[in-house]
Amino acid sequence: MFQGLKFESTNLPESEQELRRDVREFLKEALPPDHIPNSNFGVSESPEFSRKLGRKGWIGMTWPKVYGGQDRSFLERYIVTEELLAAGAPVGAHWIADRQTGPQLLRFGTERQCREYLPGIVKGECYFSIGMSEPDTGSDLASIRTRATKTAGGWIVNGTKTWTSGAHNNHFMITLVRTSPQSENRHAGMSQLIVDLRDPNVHISAITDLSGHHGFNQVMFDDLFISDNQVIGEPGNGWEQVMSELGYERSGPERFLSSFRVFVEFVRSVGPDPDRREAELIGRLASHLITLRQMSISVAGMLESGKTPNVEAALVKDLGTNFEKELPEMIRLVIPEKASKQFFATLQQCILEAPSFTLRGGTREILRGVIARGLGLR
Repeated sequence: MFQGLKFESTNLPESEQELRRDVREFLKEALPPDHIPNSNFGVSESPEFSRKLGRKGWIGMTWPKVYGGQDRSFLERYIVTEELLAAGAPVGAHWIADRQTGPQLLRFGTERQCREYLPGIVKGECYFSIGMSEPDTGSDLASIRTRATKTAGGWIVNGTKTWTSGAHNNHFMITLVRTSPQSENRHAGMSQLIVDLRDPNVHISAITDLSGHHGFNQVMFDDLFISDNQVIGEPGNGWEQVMSELGYERSGPERFLSSFRVFVEFVRSVGPDPDRREAELIGRLASHLITLRQMSISVAGMLESGKTPNVEAALVKDLGTNFEKELPEMIRLVIPEKASKQFFATLQQCILEAPSFTLRGGTREILRGVIARGLGLR
């Protein structure tokens, strides 16, 4: 039965303009003069910048004050995130911990886990990676083979994770493993564990992308011991927890702003008097951006009200990452006559990074399957 989508109308809070001004003023002071903007959130990182952001109270904004958070809304966090990405700030160090590790621990973790990890994340000093994807499994998380075997006081983990962003720099990783043999229910028997990436039984090897950037990694576990205290939620509930986590990962402004700086430099190079082709392209790209932004804000509003908009988040991610992948290709065909050096540098870098946009957070094939199931079409 066709169920339909529910993108509820959501307005940003009255504090929007004041908060935007605060973030922009902060960025003028916090970013070094030689900073090269890149709105691709996974490319640039600066622990120093993350600590500055933490001191402003803009990491873990929505979390309870008892853990160092600010008890602010998802929509206020959305405004800060949008401004950081639009400015091309180096947010990569704390990004995953802020976006999904913290919310995951608050929802499923123990009090001990929250008190151990959340204050460090809020300060911009504790960084997490995501341990979902594995070699030869693509985006089919149900086929993972990394196993955790019960032992006295904990679990012994063996297996491999891949495409693990930031594992060579980060401190911890929440990883999805099998804690029970696979059954007819492919989604049963999985659990989430907190892995210390500095453990000697964790082996990290680099994966370098086309641009020469080392952001991805392969992470291998060799008889790694994980204590019972490092299990998130109930053993066997991993699939439900991961699906909840993906709602945070797939719906934010980073899913359509990764190539935003190219658009900015294009408009600057075109100037106030575009020709017909330039004007048409600016209108087309701006209309896509505005629509995707409204959809993304709607998901943020649903998260604020405690809902789990998995299908809507998957649609934002699918449409958004396709758009940000196509944007540099569309602009490449309409090079402004007076294009600046910054325009060419930004465009060239984005073209190299763009192939990954539709892969991270779930491939388009997997996302469209999620959307089809959510609409009752399969």
